[in-house]
Amino acid sequence: MWKILSNLSRIKLTIISDTHMRHNELGTLKGDVLIHCGDMFDLFENRPDDIENVDAWFGRQDFDIILCIGGNHDRALEDRGDKTTPFFKNAIYLEDEAYLYKGLTFYGTPWVPFLKGHAFYADSMMLQEKWSKIPVETDVLITHTPPAGIFDRSSRGQNLGCPNLANRVAEIAPNIHCYGHVHAAGGMSKKFRTTYIEECRKNLGQHI
Repeated sequence: MWKILSNLSRIKLTIISDTHMRHNELGTLKGDVLIHCGDMFDLFENRPDDIENVDAWFGRQDFDIILCIGGNHDRALEDRGDKTTPFFKNAIYLEDEAYLYKGLTFYGTPWVPFLKGHAFYADSMMLQEKWSKIPVETDVLITHTPPAGIFDRSSRGQNLGCPNLANRVAEIAPNIHCYGHVHAAGGMSKKFRTTYIEECRKNLGQHI
């Protein structure tokens, strides 16, 4: 879990990811904006009340806003047919969408490469299309997958990040790019204008 203070507007961001239905272990968190970078659920064990369970936990957190996206384990979000009704009462779900907060543009997008059969899988052509929609004015970019080469190495030594995403992030240069997905990775590093934050709950999650 990362807690950082945005240099733009002195906003305290708390960033989590890959909780895989073990969110209660985090207790109650506090700040201005809570960001969940996907994999709230478990691909292999889905229960009818999973969304309500996570939403209740969101409701116990102390933030002005909570933003979240899906990940490759979040079939409960991908498969839900009626996407006109909000998934959560206590959080804002972003799927290729922007959200403006105190003059900052947050943009969330859940897609992942390589994992055909998982939630939010997209091939290279589709990924390029999805990443092209990320607005150039994005201040905080929220994805599940990493960009290629930045905190994307698995425990088996594989680089699992997306080259197309890396190219798009380099083009638009958001102030912050946060993501999860690769449990063996994790860290924070600044490259040019962008601070990259890989926040994976390595002590909570067990699957890619």
